[in-house]
Amino acid sequence: MKVNDVLKRIEDNGFEAYIVGGYVRDYILGIETSDIDICTNARVKELIDIFSDYNVISNEYGSVKIASNDLRIDITTYRRDLKYNGNRRKVEIEYVDNLIDDVQRRDFTMNALCMNKEGNIIDVFNGEEDIKNKIIRCVGNIEDRINEDPLRMLRAVRFATTLEFRIEENLYKGLKKNRKLISQLSRERIKEELTKILVSKNAKMGLKLLKDLGFLPYIGIEYNDNIVYISDICGMYSQLNIKEELPFSKEEKENIKSIKNIVNYGMIDENVLFNYGLYLAMVAGEILGIDKEYITDLNKNLVISSIKDINITSDEICKVLNIKPGRIIGEVYDDLKDVILKRELDNDNSLIKDYILINRKKWLNEGAIL
Repeated sequence: MKVNDVLKRIEDNGFEAYIVGGYVRDYILGIETSDIDICTNARVKELIDIFSDYNVISNEYGSVKIASNDLRIDITTYRRDLKYNGNRRKVEIEYVDNLIDDVQRRDFTMNALCMNKEGNIIDVFNGEEDIKNKIIRCVGNIEDRINEDPLRMLRAVRFATTLEFRIEENLYKGLKKNRKLISQLSRERIKEELTKILVSKNAKMGLKLLKDLGFLPYIGIEYNDNIVYISDICGMYSQLNIKEELPFSKEEKENIKSIKNIVNYGMIDENVLFNYGLYLAMVAGEILGIDKEYITDLNKNLVISSIKDINITSDEICKVLNIKPGRIIGEVYDDLKDVILKRELDNDNSLIKDYILINRKKWLNEGAIL
């Protein structure tokens, strides 16, 4: 189903329907997007009946979702938002029947544009002009919009960053004045907006804007001006000093920590590739300014890429040293890893046994029991 078909089906059932918000903005800017918001005076029950032949998901906020082909369509009943909490979940809304009442609740003029099925744009707040002039301007009273939903403060910075727009002077002053409101936001919401800023090619500009507005202490991050933009999000987060924990997944936490370790090490060598793998080495290498081809070639020429590749078993090590299994096995493997990676020892079982026997005092003098 195409988006125009969605609009037409709603209208054929006696209701109004318009594409609204980001899709219209991106359409004007020539940006392709698969996320489409539609507003209508139809209620959820009526929308479910209209699209009964589709897998429609509804929620408690007067909205239904339809997934069709490559499109994700969110259809929302006209409403007036009366109250929010810090997680940006509306806790009190009022359904209305008028499009103008609905668009008045939008955050910025560029996001208050509507489009009908014929492609005609309804522009109540001169949003097209602001898009043309690359300006982010608030809809209505700035203090009201910010206090209704403090997340709009981070959204303003995100849009300025990703679209290369300028925040209108009065809005800028309002953001700076109300910066403490960011502390009301959930860490999930903060991370979501911060991530969108960091993945932008203008991330450094976005971070500077956050800094100039005084947002950083309330977001809970610090950064150095020499931060290097890279496309990998864990690589970007690894360059921040995160003062207040963000809700990273276990994998994200491990990757960020590993990238930090490699960057602090200051180089990419065989040990880095062995210990952390090619992906993390490439990310850290980009931050360090190390040529990708060099890292790739280094990885291709690794003699071993894991402990399992070392051509001796733990039982064989015990037999050569005449010891029982214990911590010394790990120490031997660590030593073997280093000398094999440096090509000081061939990965040959017989040669490895000779090396262990010759260097047995290195481990047995550390308290091994014969």
